Parts: sequence; structure tokens; C-alpha cells
Amino acid sequence: MNKEPLFHISKRGAVPWYAAWAIRGCAVLLALIVCALITTLVTGENPISVYVTIFNGTFGSPRRMWVTFQNVAILLCISLAVTPAFRMRFWNIGGEGQTLIGCLASAACMILLRDALPGWAIICCMIVSSIVAGAIWGGIPAFFKARWGTNETLFTLMMNYIATQLVAFFCVVWESPKGSGQIGIINQKTELGWLPVIGGQRYLLNILVVAVLTVVMYIYLNYSKHGYEISVVGESERTARYVGIKVDRVIMRTMLLSGGICGIAGLLLVGSTDHTLTTTLAGGNGFTAVMVSWLAKFNPIWMILTSFLLAFLSKGAGEISKAFALNQSFSDILTGVILFFIIGSEFFINYRIHFRHGKKEG
Repeated sequence: MNKEPLFHISKRGAVPWYAAWAIRGCAVLLALIVCALITTLVTGENPISVYVTIFNGTFGSPRRMWVTFQNVAILLCISLAVTPAFRMRFWNIGGEGQTLIGCLASAACMILLRDALPGWAIICCMIVSSIVAGAIWGGIPAFFKARWGTNETLFTLMMNYIATQLVAFFCVVWESPKGSGQIGIINQKTELGWLPVIGGQRYLLNILVVAVLTVVMYIYLNYSKHGYEISVVGESERTARYVGIKVDRVIMRTMLLSGGICGIAGLLLVGSTDHTLTTTLAGGNGFTAVMVSWLAKFNPIWMILTSFLLAFLSKGAGEISKAFALNQSFSDILTGVILFFIIGSEFFINYRIHFRHGKKEG
């Protein structure tokens, strides 16, 4: 006679949003407790002091607050870019490369046109070229996917490395001073191509632009014909073709949009905040954006929260290393533990565990 298993797993029905976020909140609380135990056992530091340091590193001064919101804005911008493709089940892992290509296009305009055009015209060229460059970089894997059914995950991933090497090449071509291998601050004396500063805050423009993009993307995905077609293609390409949707056209259009928004992120990085070009300018946000979008269930509004959470953890973890003279690995461990619990909480949102004798958990 077969014994009844200790437990079995079944898929949940629709979970109310407040219940889902309550589960995520419990996961964060458990993660903080585990991090406190690790901190005490490994370093002997007071975990409360560590958490206070994380908070101070993010909000300890007006400048730190602005930097944090800037980091949130750029991460959110790239997350908005990859989300339409993800809703379509086109796994665009190339946000990093598409952003770098946007950075490269902006830097090229600032360097090559500074002796030919006035500042306002250079900015116009930067806007157009960054969006077009990012769109082309996103459109290439979409074309091959639509035409020959290539694997978009590998294709977009490999294009990240091509974009990185292109940027590295031009950093040497445009290096200043010669032999440094770096571009330095572009047009530092003339500020040609620098985007305007609003209200005396250099990061405010980025935040406002991304805020507008968030609202527009939410409306586009949920209330437009294109957004409806993206959802149908994501559910089933066969169904989409049956109802008359041209799937190949939707794939191309959506990836051009994704790449174009990544290009905007590149424009904001080069033209508004950093005014330079490096291979690390995107800061890994193209990969972090995948997690942001997935945790928010591809909802642009919820992505504000997930972007803030990940930016908060990243900024605060760096502060731990400075304040307690710990190496970066320890702060990465704490960040990893917290992310592990957050990602793991999605299991309990989507599935229920049934224990023997009617006991339930999850």
C-alpha cells in the first residue's frame, strides 16, 4: 500500500495584489533577520548598526537622496524598455548593450559635432541618434527571430559583448589625453551637448523624463491596440495568427521600441549626468532590469517599487563596505540573501503547499 506523501504542491488561483505584497513583505523581514544573524556570526558587528548604515548610505544627505533617485530612474528606464518584449515572451537580455549603444551615439554627437553645430542642435541630434541607435540594436535580433526563428536570449546576450567592445574601441579612438585610454569629461569647458539642469538639480531631468515614460508605457501596454497585440502574442503565437495579428510585425515593432527606450537611458547617462563614455557606464542595469520587470509582473507602476528596492540595496550595501571596513563581498552576500528571499517569495505567491493530515503552509 502506497503511503501518502508528506506534502504536495498545487498552483494557486489569482492572488489579490495586497496578499502578494504581504508575502513579499514577510520575505523581506525574514531576509533581514537572516542577514542580522550572518552579520553577527561572521563579523561580530551589531546588525542594527549595519541596517542604519544602509539607510544612511541611501538617505543620509540630500545629495545621497538625489543620487539614489537617479539610480532608480535609470534602472526603471531600462526596465520599462525590456518589459514590452517580456510581455510578448521575447526574452530581451540585451538591455545593457542597447543602453551602451545609446551612450555611444550621444557621445559621438557631442564629440564629432561640437565644432559644426550649436549646443541646441547637438542635443537634438543626440536625442534622435540615441533612440535610433538603440532601436537598431534591438531590431537586429528581432529581425533574425521573426525571419529565421533564432534564439533571442542568446542573440541579445551576445550583442551586449559586441556593444561593450564597440564602446571600448571608440574610447581609445577619442581618448583624452592621448594614451590614457579614457575619454574624460566631454566638452567640459563649453558644455556643448549637455542637457539642461532643472531647478538647480542635475538629476531632476532624468527623474522627470522617466516618470513620464512610466505613465506612457503603462497606458501603452494596457490601453492601446499595440499593447493588446503584445499580450496576445505573449499568450500564444498561434492564437495571434488565428485572429489576424501579424506576429513578425509585432516582434519587430516591440523590439524597436525596447531598444529605443534603452537608447533614451543612454542619452540621459551621457548627456545629463556623467558626460563621458565608458564600458561600465550602464552599470549592469541592463541585467538588473530583467529582475525588476519580472518581480513587478511586467507592470510599469509596480516597477517603481522594485526598482527602488534594488537601487536601495545596491547603494546601501556599498556604504557598509566603507563604514565597517569590510570588503565588497560581504555587502554582496547581504544583497544576495535579500534577493534570494524576495525571489523565493514568488513561489508562495504562485503555488500552495499541502501537508499531510490537512496541514497547509504557504
